[in-house]
Amino acid sequence: MLQLLGTTHDNIIATRANDLLGIHDYEKIHPLIHNIISNGKKVRWYFEMDDCLISDTAGFWEDGIVEVKYGKMNFTHSEDIEMIAIVGKDKWKEWMYAVMKPFTRAEIKYFDLSEKEAAMEWLKNNNANGTN
Repeated sequence: MLQLLGTTHDNIIATRANDLLGIHDYEKIHPLIHNIISNGKKVRWYFEMDDCLISDTAGFWEDGIVEVKYGKMNFTHSEDIEMIAIVGKDKWKEWMYAVMKPFTRAEIKYFDLSEKEAAMEWLKNNNANGTN
């Protein structure tokens, strides 16, 4: 399940994943993405992973958004996302880079769960690819 966090504002979408994610979770943030791009901005996504409810090592995504298991990779609005801060335990780092990178040109940076504030600051205060 994907939970919207109170730090969602301006062009930052802040979320916490605490179980497998699917199309219904994407539908939660889809209107926010449209609002940001309609204001001429790019999306910056804070993606925190709560490890306590993840039951298998396959990861956070179920079919509907990412169908890695079947060789299908599709993510709407990949061109509209400029930065992704992934926050989670180190064991997910390589896997999440591998999952996210093929369908976005966004700058992706991984942060440990102890670095939540640093991840948000990175999204707020850094230029992505030389832009504001």
